[in-house]
Amino acid sequence: PHRTELYEEPPSGCWPIVYSPDYNITFMGLEKLHPFDAGKWGKVINYLKEEKLIADDLIVQAREATDEDLLVVHTRRYLNKLKWSFVVATITEIPPVAFLPNFVVQRKVLKPLRTQTGGTIMAGKLAVDRGWAINVGGGFHHCSSDKGGGFCAYADITLAIKFLFERVQGVSRATIIDLDAHQGNGHERDFMDDPRVYIMDAYNRYIYPGDGFAKRAIKRKVELEWGTEDTEYLQKVHMHVEGALNEFKPDIVVYNAGTDILDGDPLGGLAISPQGIVKRDEVVFRAARSRGIPVLMVTSGGYQKRTARIIADSILNLHSLGLLGRQGPACALGSPSLEHMVRDTAKDLSNLS
Repeated sequence: PHRTELYEEPPSGCWPIVYSPDYNITFMGLEKLHPFDAGKWGKVINYLKEEKLIADDLIVQAREATDEDLLVVHTRRYLNKLKWSFVVATITEIPPVAFLPNFVVQRKVLKPLRTQTGGTIMAGKLAVDRGWAINVGGGFHHCSSDKGGGFCAYADITLAIKFLFERVQGVSRATIIDLDAHQGNGHERDFMDDPRVYIMDAYNRYIYPGDGFAKRAIKRKVELEWGTEDTEYLQKVHMHVEGALNEFKPDIVVYNAGTDILDGDPLGGLAISPQGIVKRDEVVFRAARSRGIPVLMVTSGGYQKRTARIIADSILNLHSLGLLGRQGPACALGSPSLEHMVRDTAKDLSNLS
């Protein structure tokens, strides 16, 4: 396989939380034309900093996926199509993008998405090394090797899994748990006939993309009704996540943690509370970590202003429950993490007594 910067070791002191300021899409107010909060990723990081969970020198800086990286999955023909602004406008659902020169589109729209994609690939290896990893962006589950759509221009989930299969010893089976409100038709098309990949997908059955062909790749399909609420939702997620991990023992779980299931989301059509989302993430992490399966989480869809706070709260909750345990070297940098270690050790000791 080609050499890639995405697989270089990050400093051992870092948390396996991947982010770059380049994730955020901001230019000339155009991002306001999409229901998407295009600065959501940066806001998540700011909340985590405020809570002293992380500091800039403690997270892994995402790098942009190169053409050579993308070609591990994508066709050259597809990547060439993205050189047409109107194609990108269609994929991202921001019509005025069609009228911008492509160099602007590359820099302001596609580079952020390529950087998030690089982040997911990096997080895949980190998850295997450390037991868990979170890419604060990514989760472009409507994109497959030769077709984008639904704001997804690169197939980061497929890429992360293919990179692991090709480059990391001992990783030959993967489970995708897709809990975004929409069906994850991109990775489904990519892994349609691949027995190494098990897909569980829970989604609102009535909304985009309604891809009947892609549904054939889903091993565990949980089709939800309009307005599904916490109790029913969490019961189904718990049952099917446990069932999926009992049925197929993967070397990695890729968890697509879309927050567009949130009550009031204009596109998702479900009615899950912020607490319900936090609980859902906990269910997935508990199931994977109790079995010793590394988990890679990506944040995917989520289209409201309160979304960033909920993602941050969920990560804080996972940490407070000890589900983000350090596997691998503890932080060597003079930083808040030292006080975390002291606090955690104190907590462990008081639990023993």
